[in-house]
Amino acid sequence: MFTGLLRTIILYILIIAGVRLMGKRQVGELEPSELVLSLIIADLASVPMQDYGIPLLSGVVPILALLAITMILSVLTMKSVRFRALMCGQPSIIVRNGTLDQREMAKNRLTLDELLEELRGKGFTDLSAVKYAILETNGQLSVLPYADQKPPTARDLKVSVEEGGLPRVVVSDGRLLEQNLKVLGHDRPWLERQLAQRGCRDLSQVFLLLVDEADAIYFARKDL
Repeated sequence: MFTGLLRTIILYILIIAGVRLMGKRQVGELEPSELVLSLIIADLASVPMQDYGIPLLSGVVPILALLAITMILSVLTMKSVRFRALMCGQPSIIVRNGTLDQREMAKNRLTLDELLEELRGKGFTDLSAVKYAILETNGQLSVLPYADQKPPTARDLKVSVEEGGLPRVVVSDGRLLEQNLKVLGHDRPWLERQLAQRGCRDLSQVFLLLVDEADAIYFARKDL
C-alpha cells in the first residue's frame, strides 16, 4: 500500500515538473508537440502506478527522456525560424479585408460554424467589419477589425485618464495579506478605517478587498 502511494507521488511530482517546463499555457494553447508529449507522459505514468510488478524506473526513465527531448526542441524552436515553422506550423489568414479565404479554411479544416462561433466569441457578428482574422498555431483566432470599428481610446478622445496602478489583494476571504498592505504604504489603522466606512467591524465580514496604487478600493462583503 505504502509502496503504491510512494510510486504515485513520485510520478505525480515528475509530471508536474514536466508540465511546468512547457511554460504557463492552458490546454487549448498547447502546440501539437506539447499536446502529444502530455498524452504520452500520462500514458507512461499510468502503467507503473497501477502495476506494482513493473519497476518504477520503467516509467521514470522514458518520462525523463521525453522531457529532455522537449527541452532540446524548445531551444531549437527559439533559435531557428524554419524549425519553429516545421514544429509549430504557421498562422493562417482566414479573413482578409472582410473576405473569407475558403482555401485556408479547407486547409485548416475550419468549418463556417466554427469560424462564426469564434467571431461571436470575440464580439463580431458582421464579417464585413473584420479586416483580418488569423488562425494562430495554437488554434486561437485573432481578430483585427477595421479602424473605424475599434472602440475609441482615451487618447482618441483627448481625455486625460489617471493611472490607477496594479490592484493588490489586501483581504481575501477574511484573511489579511499584510505584505500587500505594507507594499501599498498603509497600516492596520488605515485598513480598520476603510472597513468601518463600509460598515464592517472586523475582517471576518470581508470577502474581498482590492486596493490599487492610487488608493482606489474594490470591496465585497462576505455573504453570510
